[in-house]
Formats: sequence, structure tokens, C-alpha cells
Amino acid sequence: MTRAGNQQAYFGVRTRKRQQAAALLLTLCTAGALTACSGSGDKSEDSKPPATPSASNPETSPTPSKSDDPEAKDKQAVLKVYERMWEEQVKAYAKGSIDGTNLKDYSTKDALGRVMGDLLGMKQADTVTKGAPSHDTEVTSLDLRKEIPKARLSDCLDISEWKTVKRGSGEVQPLPSEQPSRFETTIDAEKWGKKWMITGFKPSADPCKPSS
Repeated sequence: MTRAGNQQAYFGVRTRKRQQAAALLLTLCTAGALTACSGSGDKSEDSKPPATPSASNPETSPTPSKSDDPEAKDKQAVLKVYERMWEEQVKAYAKGSIDGTNLKDYSTKDALGRVMGDLLGMKQADTVTKGAPSHDTEVTSLDLRKEIPKARLSDCLDISEWKTVKRGSGEVQPLPSEQPSRFETTIDAEKWGKKWMITGFKPSADPCKPSS
């Protein structure tokens, strides 16, 4: 089977051409910086302002301010889970099995089902992967008010360095001619208790938009 057929077995953008793309590793893009203030003065005892925390006095040392973005912690957490999911997915595709990986720690049953379908197609084609994809990911929406908090991520997946090869010979299988090597992907996640889980992964046929 050609790489075209096998690569389509990965990421089902279409029916029997259903697995058309993949990719990994994430660029954490959370906002927020810690800041601290200090003051000094040379006034008389009566006119002195309240003592300002200083590094030399542990009891009055400055307390870092919270991030300006109250959702920054959850954004970082869901991005990290997405990164870990991809690390484990790359391991699985490299050997053609989820055995020995921690994919179940980061993916729900529905999301894991896609991976299992990919692996079945790879087994039939006698292929595995070599190298790793890259990505540019951001959180596009986050709703922490729901009973089950939800997040949506957007990722520009780059599979140009993630090759599909024949298991025995290592021969690289070409990408389908109509498939871009960098394409937009939408990811859904939910927070179960204190942990974010990836629930859905939808690649598109659209190439990534040029970065501004």
C-alpha cells in the first residue's frame, strides 16, 4: 500500500480516506506574569507609611500577584494534557500499538477510538511511523462555569517530519497529493474532576493560515 493510503488511515478527514493527517508537540501559549512591588522612604517615624515588604524581612516579603488572566492555570493545564497525549500517540504509531503507552491517561474512549482505528489501518498496511510531528496550539475557548468544564483548542499540525514507513524495509510512503503537510485541527477537551481529558480531535483539509 502506498503512503497515501496509509496516511489517510491515520486521521479520517474523509470516509475511506479518513485518516489524512496528524502531528504533535505543542507550544504552550499561556499568559500571565508574576510581579512584585517594593518601596522605600526616608521620612520621620511619625510620617512613615506602612512598612513595605522587603527581601531582607521574610515576614514581610512580597507576595507575587496573580495572573491577569484568571483562566491561565486551566489553559496551561489543558495544553499540557494535549501535549502529553501526542507524545504517547507518537509512541503508539511508532510501534503500531498502544501497549506500553499512557494514552488512556489523556484521551477519553471516543478520542482513543480514533487512534485504535488508525493503528488497525496501519497494521493492515504493515506500516509504522518515524520521526514526530510538530504543532502550534492555542486555547480558543474555555467555559469553566459548566458542570463539566469544556475547552476547545486550535492546532496547526505539521506532519512534514513525521514519516509513514513500511515496517520491514523502512521505505517512506508518500503523502496524498491533495493533503497539505500543515493543516488546521480542532480539539475538544473536558475537565473531569481536577484533570483535563481530550475528548475529540478533528483535522481539516484546510492548510494552516500564515502566521501574522
